[in-house]
Amino acid sequence: MSNFILIDEMRRVAKQRGDATALVYEGRETSYRQLDERASQVAQSLLQEGIEPHARVAFLGKNSDLYFELLLGAQKTRSVIVGVNSRLAGPEVAYVLNNANAELVFVSQDFVPLIENILADCESVRKVIAMDGGHAAWPAFDAWRDASEAIDPMLSCQPDDDFIQLYTSGTTGHPKGVQLTNTNMESALFQVKADWGQWSTDDHVLLCMPLFHIAGVNVGVIGLCAGSKVTVLPDVDPGEILRLIDEEKISVLFMVPAVILFVMQHPNLSATDLSSVRQVIYGASPIAEELLVQASKAFKCEFMQVYGLTETTGCATHLPPEDHDPARGKLRSCGKPNTGIEIRIVGEDGKDVPVGEVGEIIMRGASNMKGYWNNPDATNDAIRNEFFYTGDAGFVDDEGYVFIHDRVKDMIVSGGENVYP
Repeated sequence: MSNFILIDEMRRVAKQRGDATALVYEGRETSYRQLDERASQVAQSLLQEGIEPHARVAFLGKNSDLYFELLLGAQKTRSVIVGVNSRLAGPEVAYVLNNANAELVFVSQDFVPLIENILADCESVRKVIAMDGGHAAWPAFDAWRDASEAIDPMLSCQPDDDFIQLYTSGTTGHPKGVQLTNTNMESALFQVKADWGQWSTDDHVLLCMPLFHIAGVNVGVIGLCAGSKVTVLPDVDPGEILRLIDEEKISVLFMVPAVILFVMQHPNLSATDLSSVRQVIYGASPIAEELLVQASKAFKCEFMQVYGLTETTGCATHLPPEDHDPARGKLRSCGKPNTGIEIRIVGEDGKDVPVGEVGEIIMRGASNMKGYWNNPDATNDAIRNEFFYTGDAGFVDDEGYVFIHDRVKDMIVSGGENVYP
């Protein structure tokens, strides 16, 4: 790996693709040059707010093109975007903001009442910016941004700088802040290009997964780094997904299995021209074989499964199109390790288990997180000898394909035997 800096990559693309469309949101188009200039305005406004390198600023809202102005603007100041899960309740959001020591909060209109209710409990928050405007006390994002000139501060960013902090679902205790760095993103981009994501300037990418998840962030960042056109949907809307495919000629999209199911069940499916789609990427949860077979028949394009966790920058394995032939018997597999990723299946003693036997999936690679924010105990428990312990139970077959079986923490011990639900 080199001394990769994500914002330098985006500066390069902006120079090469200046007039090309970078983002589309509800009919609003932003060119690569405009995106870079607005990111510089955001950076200057952040600096005027006293935001210093490594400071945390939070985003709570639906998907928006403005999110990427904020993400890249923060990059230019070496500060870190904290993605807050919009499905959390007020006390959980307050916990995340306090845990991250977030100094600014950028909030879209749907979540203004939530922030109003918890703001008194968020001691680190100095200011709230209303992404959609219309608030009596908080500045509107566009006015706040446009008060600054588009001058790139050109700070000396480092490969080990965090570029984003996302929070785990918190199935055990409070959610943990996952620190992902420029080096982590470099590894993710390398794996994508090497194994499954040869996206280009000719592609029109649809981003419909939430930006508080690594999947949504990756779709946007990978698309922008490739110089593609990226259309951002505020919410998952199967009818709108089909309309955009038909009218805007979407060529690449990522959907979790539940969204694939919603799309396949939509009454407009049969009347939609799906011929522009060349690749459907899916992952994040198991998928029924029958649904996968039916979706492949409907879309008549490449299907690619990916497996990864927030802690691994969303990257670990991929199941390529050729393995989606049911005769291969691999539809239940999440594929083989990505280039540069080492995967082992270990027992409770930390030793490798035999082929075909279930154990915990652990992995080593440059996309593994820096750690959990301000939580060295959890970090040391999760990363041992450079391997990240995923908490996922699985096995590897004799061809090296990884199969997810369950969650280790869901295991039941009955009569001295390990039983997976």
